[in-house]
Amino acid sequence: MPEHTGDETHCTSFALDRHLLRRRFERAAATCDSADLLAREIARRMDERLDYIRVTPRRVLDLGCGTGADLPRLTERFPDATLIAADFSPAMVAGADARLRPARSGGLFRRLLSAAPAPLPHLVAQSDALPLARASLGLVWSNLMLPALDDPLPTFREIHRTLEVDGLLMFSTLGPDTLRELRAALPNRRGERVHRFIDMHDIGDALVQAGFTDPVMDMEIVTLTYPDLDTLLQDLRRSGSANAATSRPRGLSGRQEWAEARTAYERLRRDGRLPATFEIIQGHAWKAAPKTTDDGRSIVRFQPRPPAR
Repeated sequence: MPEHTGDETHCTSFALDRHLLRRRFERAAATCDSADLLAREIARRMDERLDYIRVTPRRVLDLGCGTGADLPRLTERFPDATLIAADFSPAMVAGADARLRPARSGGLFRRLLSAAPAPLPHLVAQSDALPLARASLGLVWSNLMLPALDDPLPTFREIHRTLEVDGLLMFSTLGPDTLRELRAALPNRRGERVHRFIDMHDIGDALVQAGFTDPVMDMEIVTLTYPDLDTLLQDLRRSGSANAATSRPRGLSGRQEWAEARTAYERLRRDGRLPATFEIIQGHAWKAAPKTTDDGRSIVRFQPRPPAR
């Protein structure tokens, strides 16, 4: 998929090592909550966007739920909806289930009084092969799951399949300027050392190809600061966000390469802190009524004629 940079367009490989990603997220299930400041802030902003969108889903899917940090927020926003959570990491799904277990037991009497539906069992599933029926969801919420995909189109098609007509996809992801300081500082003589991120325009193209209508996206830059390079790298490891590109160097970097990287990054220090840029992309899109059947035949809809006056 092409990456757009200014007026230039050049092809960049986004191929990711799926087995490595799974292993890293399995390990990160025990540590990611200590390094999710950015994800919590993005979740808050996504939730604010829902203040301006009319949607009353019966079923909500948190796709790429991680350890379930967004589930309480979604439960509060949609108390009458059935909540489903899915992730491709069994350890992350187990964390999500544990997060909601005390609330389910402690709030049982309240739930019985309100007749609110209990959450379904959480799902271990790939985002492009969900074990859910066609048109079974009213809202798919996905906070920072897309960076773990090298091609979002199959996942968007699967989300489109599982959404009911007028269902909503709401998502966030990271753009190409993410970690630009780290990318510039690390030597790339033996391959890319920083994960690549898909451009907003390509995300929009994939949404349209998948059948979504009226996609709306915006981008903003968020800068976090760190006391040193090691703390930044530690946060990336704790969250499972270290580079998983198939083109990554396989060997360890030598002392000289790391010394060069630290020196280059130190030149960016301001007020005692090192910056780390994150390009945040937020968006939503709707599933409209289909114009053709699965086999390509046109659908003609007849509206009742208004009564004669």
